[in-house]
Amino acid sequence: MTCEHARHLLMKSATEQDSESDFYTAAAHLINCPCLETEKVLIDFLEYRSESSQSVKIAKRKIVEVLARLGSQDAIQVIGKCLWSDDHYLVENSVWSLQLLHCNDETLIDKMIDLLESNTTNQRIIIQCLAALNIPKSLDVIHPFQSHSVPGIQGAAIAAIAKLSNDFSRVCDISKGLLLPNQMDRHCAIQDLIDACAIDQLDNIFSAPVSPVFKMRALRKMYDGKSLENIDTKVLSSLDSVMSCDLSIINYVHQYDTANPTIDFLIRELYSTDFGRCYLALRHIYSSSSAMLFPAVKASWLDEAFNDYGAHYFFTCLFGAFSDWTEDSKSWIVDTLLSSIFNQKPQFQKSRAAAVLSLSKLNPSLTCQIFPQLLENRDLLPWEMRYALIQAVDNFMVMDKSAKRTMVLNVSDRDLDVFVQARALKLLG
Repeated sequence: MTCEHARHLLMKSATEQDSESDFYTAAAHLINCPCLETEKVLIDFLEYRSESSQSVKIAKRKIVEVLARLGSQDAIQVIGKCLWSDDHYLVENSVWSLQLLHCNDETLIDKMIDLLESNTTNQRIIIQCLAALNIPKSLDVIHPFQSHSVPGIQGAAIAAIAKLSNDFSRVCDISKGLLLPNQMDRHCAIQDLIDACAIDQLDNIFSAPVSPVFKMRALRKMYDGKSLENIDTKVLSSLDSVMSCDLSIINYVHQYDTANPTIDFLIRELYSTDFGRCYLALRHIYSSSSAMLFPAVKASWLDEAFNDYGAHYFFTCLFGAFSDWTEDSKSWIVDTLLSSIFNQKPQFQKSRAAAVLSLSKLNPSLTCQIFPQLLENRDLLPWEMRYALIQAVDNFMVMDKSAKRTMVLNVSDRDLDVFVQARALKLLG
C-alpha cells in the first residue's frame, strides 16, 4: 500500500469500502507516511466522521494513536474532543495519545480528572497520564486509588504519588504485584516501578517470573542517562543471572498438583504464554535425565518450538543446562544453537544471547571460532548479544588472560552501550 492510496482510502465513505477493515488498515499504514498531508487526512477523519459503524469506530481508535506517534501537535484539540466520546476504547486511546503529545490544555486535563473521578474508563491509563504530564492538582483525586482492589490501578496510583509528591513510602507495595498469579499484573507492576524510578527494586524485578524482555526494559529505563560509574558489580552479577536464565533467582508463583509431572507435560508447559509456568517447568526439567529428555525435546523442537518465540527461548536455555548430552544429541543441539545465534528474525532476538551462552557452555572453542563472523557487523548486534559474548568469554572460555582481553576488546572497543562497557571493564579489571 502506498501513502497516497492509504490517504485516499480514508477519504472514502463507509459504503465505498471494499472491506470493513480498509479504514483501520489505511490508518495503521500512515504511521509510515509522516507529513502534513497525512496529518490533515487523519485529523479530518477524526473530526468529521460521525458514523457509528464499527469500521469507523475502530479506525478512530487507531488514528488517535497514529497522530500521537507522529507527534502531531495540531491534533491535540481534536483528539481531546474524543474524551467526551461514549466509546470507552477511544477515550482510553485518546488519554494515552494526549500523554504522548505532552498535552498542557487545562480543559482537557480537567476532563481527564473528571473521568478518573467518575469511574467510567480505564483508571490506570488516566493515572499514568496525569503523573506523566506532572499535574499536581490531580494528587487528591489519585490518592485514594492507592488502596484500590485492582493491582494495576493501585500500583499506578502509588507510582503517581511518588512522582508527583516525592512520597515513596508505599513503593515497596508495588513489588508485591511481581508475585501475583496473573502475568499481566506482574507486567503492570514492573511498569509502575519504572514510573516510580524505584531502582532499589531492580533485584525484585530480576526475580520476577516474566519474560527477560520486561526485565531488560526496566534496567534500561532506570539507568537511562546514568554513567558507567553508576553500574556496579552487583548490578552486573544480577544481569548475568538474567542473561543466563539462572533459575536460582526466580520467584515462583505457580505449583503443580503432582510431585512428579511427566516430561511430555513439562515440555508442553514451555509453550505457555505465562512465563511463570515456563520457569516452573524448566526447574522440573533440569532434574531429569538428559538421555531420557532429549528425544522428547528434539521432537517438540522440530514440530513446533523452532517457530514459537516463547518456547524457542526456553528450549535454547535448556540446551545449555546439561553437560552430559550424548555425542549425537550434542551435535544436533550445537547445530540448533548456531542456527539460533544467526537467526535475525525479530521475534527470536531474545534467544540469540541465550544461544551464545548455551553454546559457550557446551562448546566454548566453537564459540571462539564464530566470534569473527559475529563481529563483522558488530554495531548491528543487539546490546544483549554483545554483552553475552563478553559474559561467555569471562565465564566459560578457558584461555590465558591476554587472549581473553583481546577477544573482549574486539567486542567492546568503542562500544557506546554502558552495560557492554561495564561488563568488559569487569573482565579487564
